[in-house]
Amino acid sequence: MKKESQSQMGHVWAPWRMKYIQETSETGCFFCKGIREEDGDNNLIVKRGKFAFVMLNRYPYTSGHLMVVPYAHEASMEALPIETKTEMMVLVTQAIKVLTKEYGAEGFNIGANLGAIAGAGVADHLHFHVVPRWNGDTNFMTSVGNARVLPETLNDTFHRIKDNWIIEAD
Repeated sequence: MKKESQSQMGHVWAPWRMKYIQETSETGCFFCKGIREEDGDNNLIVKRGKFAFVMLNRYPYTSGHLMVVPYAHEASMEALPIETKTEMMVLVTQAIKVLTKEYGAEGFNIGANLGAIAGAGVADHLHFHVVPRWNGDTNFMTSVGNARVLPETLNDTFHRIKDNWIIEAD
C-alpha cells in the first residue's frame, strides 16, 4: 500500500506577491512618500483629514481593505497627540460606514500590529487596518491556499471608495 505524503500540497499561483516582495526592499516609508503625492491610483489615498488619512492596502486581504494612518511618522500610540488619535478613530468609523454602504460588509477586522515582533510590516509608522468581512468570504484562502481572492482590481476599489466617501453627520 502506498502511503501518501502529508506534505504534498496543491499550488495556487499568486504572481502579484512578487511585486510586494520586491517593493518591501525599498528604503523610506511608503506612507510618508504617499502623503507628498497627489491623491490617485499611485498612492491610493481615499480620504485626508487634518491629522490622519485613509488609504487602500496595496496588498489587501479583501476588497476594500483600508488603512488609517497618522501624518506623523510615529511607531507608538502614546507618541501621538490626542487630536490625532481621536481623528484616527473618527476615520475608522467613517471607513466602516463607507464599506458597509458600498460593499455591504457584514463585519470588520480592525486592528494595529504594534512593533515588528507583533507582525507589523511597517513597524515605524503606526497604522490601523480596517478589513471588511462577509459571511462565507474567501479569507480562508490565505490559510489553505497561500493566496488571496479579490473580485475587483485595486483601481476599481480605489475609485469606488473615494468617489463614495460621503459621510452623513453623526
